[in-house]
Amino acid sequence: MKFPLMRNNIAREDLDALIEHLKQDDPILTNGPNVRAFEQEWNEWLGTKYSVLVNSGASANLLTMAILKIRHPEGGEVIVPPLTWISDVASVIQNGFTPVFVDIDPTTLAMDATKIIDAITERTRAVFLTHVQGFDGLTDELIQHLEKAGIPLIEDVCESHGATHRGKKLGSFGWISNFSFYYAHHMTTIEGGMICTNDHAAYQAARMLRSHGMVREANDPAIKESYVAAHPDLNPDFIFAHAAYNVRNTEIGGILGRRQLPRLDANVELRTANFLRFLSRINPEKFRTDFKTEGSSNYAFNLVLRQPDMDLAERLMSAMRAAGIEFRRGSAGGGNQLRQPYLKSFVPAEHYKKFPQTDHIHFFGFYIGNFPDLRIDEVDEICAILNAVN
Repeated sequence: MKFPLMRNNIAREDLDALIEHLKQDDPILTNGPNVRAFEQEWNEWLGTKYSVLVNSGASANLLTMAILKIRHPEGGEVIVPPLTWISDVASVIQNGFTPVFVDIDPTTLAMDATKIIDAITERTRAVFLTHVQGFDGLTDELIQHLEKAGIPLIEDVCESHGATHRGKKLGSFGWISNFSFYYAHHMTTIEGGMICTNDHAAYQAARMLRSHGMVREANDPAIKESYVAAHPDLNPDFIFAHAAYNVRNTEIGGILGRRQLPRLDANVELRTANFLRFLSRINPEKFRTDFKTEGSSNYAFNLVLRQPDMDLAERLMSAMRAAGIEFRRGSAGGGNQLRQPYLKSFVPAEHYKKFPQTDHIHFFGFYIGNFPDLRIDEVDEICAILNAVN
């Protein structure tokens, strides 16, 4: 592809740092000091108290819902978007909660805040909001309403590292937030994810859930002592508090994260500048350009037809393939999750028809690669190719 979704996301100096680590006679490769250092450095960058590095953003979603289930063993409802990655919705189902879907705001691709508020019931246990592709999905009204109602906000920031709401980083507003460090994202540990929170109990639960539910993974002595005292018949090294998982990351991931984090803010600035140029160059009569760009850390160029036109969408895809422009149709997660087979037994037939904004993105929305070393002349060339499609 002449214009891929991602290019050069692991720098030569990152690889050199890994090589130096591996040159040691007996290097630590499993979860170790570099993981712990990266977690602390991430806290300082994001502005949260606690972070737990895991092996993927999907695992971060899974553990977050598992923590919510510890709070609410009776189950309940979690409000989720139909435009997101599958793991957001799947983690809700896997932990015994009922997903309640809310259509999106076309200017942010996140759930419409007014519709979220309208969907809240006495069975609502959390709002799981995805900040899609670098956009700020929050509103002051939503934040205030959830705080007043005592409903936790969970932020999926997997595609939106460094995005802000009123100058404060996304991922620092919610009860828990999840990030992904997949190769194509703003920064990468090859595969990886982070769970972030200011809640000490949630943090300790995340540490245990990450590693088989073992109590020894908690770093709060009082928690360890309480389990040991309650279970004198068990070896203190092997007390399992939860039926949990093994989703640890490695020292390789920790090293890469520590190398990449210092470049993240500068890369976000480059991505944002690229996106603003893209929006100023594409044809506003043919494509949507009225996105909420304030606070964005753009993950990809968003290409959405203004009007539903299947023939134009087909011609557009043919032109992008011919020009070597890599793209994804349907935006985040391939479009409307409610059309996917895994949800057939959880929602009524043709439930997707109640979400017209998401369904428009499903058929007439695309994203194209935006990354820090994409040149201005390349952005202009991409726009010229897109504008020429009739």
